[in-house]
Amino acid sequence: MTLEERLTRLEDIESIKQLKVKYSHICDDDHNPDTIASVFVKDGIWESPDFGKAQGHAEIQALFQKFKDLFNFSQHNMMNPLIEVNGDTATGTWYIMGPWTQRESGKEEWYALRYDDDYVKVNGEWKYKHLRVELRMTADR
Repeated sequence: MTLEERLTRLEDIESIKQLKVKYSHICDDDHNPDTIASVFVKDGIWESPDFGKAQGHAEIQALFQKFKDLFNFSQHNMMNPLIEVNGDTATGTWYIMGPWTQRESGKEEWYALRYDDDYVKVNGEWKYKHLRVELRMTADR
């Protein structure tokens, strides 16, 4: 691998990390349905056996409106990224441990989740192609 290829790979990995941070900030901004589509390609998929599935910007925005109605607080503490880049596509695995508060009941819980992501670079910018979320554990505060 040439120095230029290695540098591009490192820049791509950092850009994907920044994409995950942007996603986290959107989630922690009251699961903002107005901005979530900005991190997905047009036909992107957000999927979880525990929270639902949405494909395309309109469905993802509607799903995040449901999250906004369900939670009034969340904090996405992303960690342990494992990112593999292959040209203009990539995969990533992340873990998260964070607090959530139910809007209606006020119940406070901790969630441990795993993200398995597929990314694609579009016009030089990394986006989510398929984001999968697996709930691994919940605990009351």
